[in-house]
Amino acid sequence: MKRITLLFFAFLLINSCTKEYIPRNIDTIQIQNFKIDSTSIRAIKVLDSEKVYYAGSKGNVGFKTDKGVSLNALNIKYKDSIIPNFRSVAFNGNDYFALSIGNPALLYKISQGKSTIVYKEEHEKVFYDALTFFDDNLHGIAVGDPTEDCASILLTSDAGKTWQKLSCDASPKFENGEAFFAASNTNIKTMGSTVWIASGGAKARVLKSTDFGKTWQVYNTPIIQGNGPQGIYSIDFADKNNGIIIGGDYSKPLENKANKAITTDGGKTWTLIADNQNPNYKSCVQYVPNTNGKEIFAVGKTGVSFSNDAGKTWKDVSKESYYAIQFVDKNTAWLSGNEKIGKLILE
Repeated sequence: MKRITLLFFAFLLINSCTKEYIPRNIDTIQIQNFKIDSTSIRAIKVLDSEKVYYAGSKGNVGFKTDKGVSLNALNIKYKDSIIPNFRSVAFNGNDYFALSIGNPALLYKISQGKSTIVYKEEHEKVFYDALTFFDDNLHGIAVGDPTEDCASILLTSDAGKTWQKLSCDASPKFENGEAFFAASNTNIKTMGSTVWIASGGAKARVLKSTDFGKTWQVYNTPIIQGNGPQGIYSIDFADKNNGIIIGGDYSKPLENKANKAITTDGGKTWTLIADNQNPNYKSCVQYVPNTNGKEIFAVGKTGVSFSNDAGKTWKDVSKESYYAIQFVDKNTAWLSGNEKIGKLILE
């Protein structure tokens, strides 16, 4: 009798662990918006369901609460005249970092309400697009357009105290006209010691490193490519094997041909999904946490779209324009856009 009871509970345990997640049906969403005047916000880092950190185009960084209150807001100027245009933000567990586009490239460490430059680069071609830390919060990476014939990659291994640019010999070589997009700080994804980065322009490829960015492999994708505004704008992974890329042609945002694809082998090969079907151009794609890779949101200037079958089919759930979305948990997300930050609550 005792053995039968143990077998019965073992069966229940195995069955509960292997029970397939039933995704939600979401047709429309309501987003609470908080206005932030005169700034474009493409980079956010969620803290919790009540607070999000942001970095904007007018040198402004700080927290926004779900009551619309701004906290510890800084308006950063370089040498009292240059206002940095921030499109990247990251958090290492203690301090925030904001990285500007254009020349000079300025990477600020923001701690206890004060900002300090921890990296500066001057070059006529310099343009950094995305910034993030790995899971250990010691290693971090920033990526930018080529100043030579390779991707620009900054690395830190001391929680952001110091940053070094990877030599061109060690960086992935780029085709003429290939670059990154500073659209939402999500053309880069880290997991463990692995990082994936998505490119666009002349080529739409995925760069992958499994050793904190020291060595690289490069994989082709079927995403639309060849011209400057075409390519991959955002990448995300549900686990180490299953991922999604999205983008399109920024100059033709209503087109939906060859603008989204998935991988099941960690980024080595990619397969188009929902081709010639919506969603059209999007600047950010994110898996919803704890949904087994089934639920996905994509946002852009053409609105918000949702999939509950791992990207095979989609619904347009809002016409509101946003640059980025980031989830706190399965039911809560923060969004950013032009002069606004939004909060989404799912049932």
